[in-house]
Amino acid sequence: MKQIVLLISLSTPLLLFGQGFQVNLQGQKQQAMGGTGTGTALDAASVFFNPGAVSLLKENSASVGATLTFESSVFRDGNSQKEYTTESPLSSPFTAYAVWGPNEKKWKLGLGIYTPFGSVIKYEDAWSGRFAITQMKLLSIFFQPTVSYQISEKLGIGAGFVYGYGNLDLRRDLPIADYNNKYGSAQLTGTASGMGYNLGVYYKPTDLLSIGITYRSEVKMKVDNGTASFNVPNSLSTNFPSGKFSASLPLPQVVSLGLGLYPSDKWIVSADFNYIGWSSYKTLSFDYEQNTPSLKDTESPRNYKNAFAIRLGTQYNASSKWKIRAGGNYEKTPIQNGYVTPEVPDADRWNWTVGVGFAPIEKLVIDASFSYINFVKRTDSNIETQMSGTYKTRILAPGLSLTYIF
Repeated sequence: MKQIVLLISLSTPLLLFGQGFQVNLQGQKQQAMGGTGTGTALDAASVFFNPGAVSLLKENSASVGATLTFESSVFRDGNSQKEYTTESPLSSPFTAYAVWGPNEKKWKLGLGIYTPFGSVIKYEDAWSGRFAITQMKLLSIFFQPTVSYQISEKLGIGAGFVYGYGNLDLRRDLPIADYNNKYGSAQLTGTASGMGYNLGVYYKPTDLLSIGITYRSEVKMKVDNGTASFNVPNSLSTNFPSGKFSASLPLPQVVSLGLGLYPSDKWIVSADFNYIGWSSYKTLSFDYEQNTPSLKDTESPRNYKNAFAIRLGTQYNASSKWKIRAGGNYEKTPIQNGYVTPEVPDADRWNWTVGVGFAPIEKLVIDASFSYINFVKRTDSNIETQMSGTYKTRILAPGLSLTYIF
């Protein structure tokens, strides 16, 4: 029974994912340029990338965009050497931004709605990790009203209030069989919310250089009335009562430094460095409303470490209507050896990006991007479950946005 209790509680990410589930898809221009955006003022997505740059944007605008993510993970069991693949459905992180301010004033207001964390993952039936996870659906949405002020023609500051909302549906099998040899199952569902803020400074000392620095605070997502449902043989139903649970988990703080270089009227070269404070994620705790000898409140160690990402990108103005973009980045995983789980099969990763921008008419801009994300193959044995094997993940992510300038 002790093992069953552990299997019920282990590894549930609940809106908290390593960089493997941190969605860095907050703007099509920026996505196509390797995810850079802290040190450039490209469009209304600066609400997310650097609120300080919003006040220096020359135009008011509104945009909507989405990115389709096609994820594929393969797990080779360390004992049987059998391979299992995910059957993950399509997911579509989205963005919506708006920036407005009078031309003669030094301030602008902005609003951002975006999905910074999320995932949809489903493993094939009867795979060797079925008691850890069979399926997970997760969505988080951040709402960020923003104000930005232009101290001078070269310097802008900004701040945004962040409200986060999310929901979770996690399923797994239980090592309890009925007389037909059918395993039991557990399902955890719930909604979570939390608050934080986004601060930014943008400085363009010359026509050849711009600099940005931002701080996105930690957001503690709290699940207060999640529902735990168990499907077990009748003889064990009193040991696994369906009911409520609560949990609290941090989404990490992020400090970013960005540079923009403008060697000519046609070229922009950008670079970002992100430092992500994952070390606040020490344990994963669950407080069940109804406890039994088989269903106890639990704490599982996670011991994430702080991580970083390095991003490079460029844009070429091919004509008054067309822009061409490309970039790449390297992201370091925060998950230490011994803590990799099938919900978060994370590893160091390389991301290669391309994209185009097209202005068919004066006030309309269409931007498209494509990202190929390749995770380094990783072999690990989890210290809690002793689940051992090798993970390999790839993600394809085409995206599109429409921007109206007014």
